Amino acid sequence: MADDSSIDTSAASAPARSGWLQAIYREWGSELIVLAVIVALGLVVGLGNPVFFSPRNLLNILQAVSVVGIAAIGATLVVISGNLDLSVGATISLGGLMSAIAMTFWGFPFELAIIVGVLTGCAVGLGNGIIITYGRVNSFIVTLGTSSAIAGLALFITNRRPVAMPDSSAWLGQGSIGPVPVSVAVFLVLAVVAQVFLSRSVRGQRITAIGDNQRAAFLSGIPVRATTLLAYVMAGGFAAFAGVLQASSLANAQPAAGGGMVLTIIAGVIIGGTSLLGGRGSIIGTLLGSILLGILSNAFILLRLNPEIQVVSLGLVIVLAALVDQWRMRRTGS
Repeated sequence: MADDSSIDTSAASAPARSGWLQAIYREWGSELIVLAVIVALGLVVGLGNPVFFSPRNLLNILQAVSVVGIAAIGATLVVISGNLDLSVGATISLGGLMSAIAMTFWGFPFELAIIVGVLTGCAVGLGNGIIITYGRVNSFIVTLGTSSAIAGLALFITNRRPVAMPDSSAWLGQGSIGPVPVSVAVFLVLAVVAQVFLSRSVRGQRITAIGDNQRAAFLSGIPVRATTLLAYVMAGGFAAFAGVLQASSLANAQPAAGGGMVLTIIAGVIIGGTSLLGGRGSIIGTLLGSILLGILSNAFILLRLNPEIQVVSLGLVIVLAALVDQWRMRRTGS
């Protein structure tokens, strides 16, 4: 009887263990795939040039993706809600400019200038959200238009000239905490906080719910408009802070600093496993997607590859990520 009992227990544990692994894959499958690609790509690049594995180079990769990664955190919230934000690049530029103007012309200390920049981004996000929710206009069209308007405004208020950042701002973009750049530490902390907000807070779960099924969310009592506005306000704030970080690292704010970042930001979100249809995704996935893009860019430098091919590879990686995501959804029945 004892032997039969032990056999039954062992047999029962196998399906339980399988179900546990399947649950992990269903929840974190996209992130695990991206992590595996990061490891594989890192090994290939490292074999081609051992400098890749040096702590300095790895920190350089994280520092290089910190601006794009922070903006991508906010963009992830919008995409999960079932919308898009193409104004993120222009918001990066405007946020950095307003912070620089607050310091250079208004005499604000850097800490207060950061708040000015972030609030500027939040205002942009609020405007986007109001037009989309109350005007019932497609988010692609709205943010495409506001992107052009904000970019033009940034050029107008600066007369196409950069605005210098005083030396007191250098600690954010150029400083270090021991061997770790401040920008990297801030990026990682913001990613963790945003992931906790998205997965553990009521408001974060509402963002996922309206992206999954807006009608069902409305019928269940979720304030759809307010939740959409929150996602856009947060996205604007993250993008503007990324602009402040970039301006600090460059010691000046460029009126078109974020203009070429939109594709990379959206790519990081998609590669990280966030569905463009909304309702599914994670900040951790976006973090990994941004790091993957950073490694890819670093590989072209270390291996001395043709930089023009990098643009081609970015497009191919986005398409491949979409195909893998569709395959995983079919496999898991999502």
